[in-house]
Amino acid sequence: MPQEKRLLVDVGMKNLPFPMKVASKKEPDGQATVGTVSVSARITSEFEADWIDTFIRVFHQHRDNIGTKFLRHNIVDYFRELNATSARVTFDYPFFIEKTTPVSKDKCLVKYQCSYSAKISPLQEDPKITFRIEIPVITTDPASVPGQAGGLYGQLSMVLVEVASQKDVYPEELVEIADRHALSPVYSFLDREDQIHIVQKVHSQKKSSVVMTDEIKEELARNDNIEWFMVHCTNFGMLHSYSTIVGTEKSMWVPLSGYEDDEV
Repeated sequence: MPQEKRLLVDVGMKNLPFPMKVASKKEPDGQATVGTVSVSARITSEFEADWIDTFIRVFHQHRDNIGTKFLRHNIVDYFRELNATSARVTFDYPFFIEKTTPVSKDKCLVKYQCSYSAKISPLQEDPKITFRIEIPVITTDPASVPGQAGGLYGQLSMVLVEVASQKDVYPEELVEIADRHALSPVYSFLDREDQIHIVQKVHSQKKSSVVMTDEIKEELARNDNIEWFMVHCTNFGMLHSYSTIVGTEKSMWVPLSGYEDDEV
């Protein structure tokens, strides 16, 4: 009998909606949310589709423990059951943080889009965990004219922070860092006095996205729990139809510090 041909193939399933609990600094049992689950694996197998049955079976074995707290353990079952050379499980989900408005001190919930991913291979003793969060903030538009009345104005900046760590880095911590170094945080609700306060701040203070990105980078670099990080900022100015970007990551040899003239 001729030897069966075996292929190295990447298989998986994407965007399966499912309720889960995700890591939260303020909620020890995790914040309840509805996310989507994606699972992928690299396997050596005949070109058949029976691997999907294994995905679904293993997933439903853990249906009562779906969430970031259990992923480090659960991913091992996908790796073993599929006899895979590598496996990755990713949760994409909204996370809500209660924020206090700057003047009226009203409470509001702000949504942040997150992604929590675990990857395992035979060369790794423990799964590699990465966490990503998108944080909207306000920075100074580079077309501003400092020194003129009304010459400073703002732009919406979307800060994407991704970190790799052995211990969970909570979304509240990363949002707090980005908000602290931005010109202003973004809220889901502002009354009139809050709006006036933020508008006045935008017209009187300057914080470019380059400086903000650099300051976030410096703070993440001092966190011993973070093994790797990436900070990427996309800016949406009012005077053009395109977006601008600035980014950095750990171990980059070219620093952003000192390049304020190259504002984005």
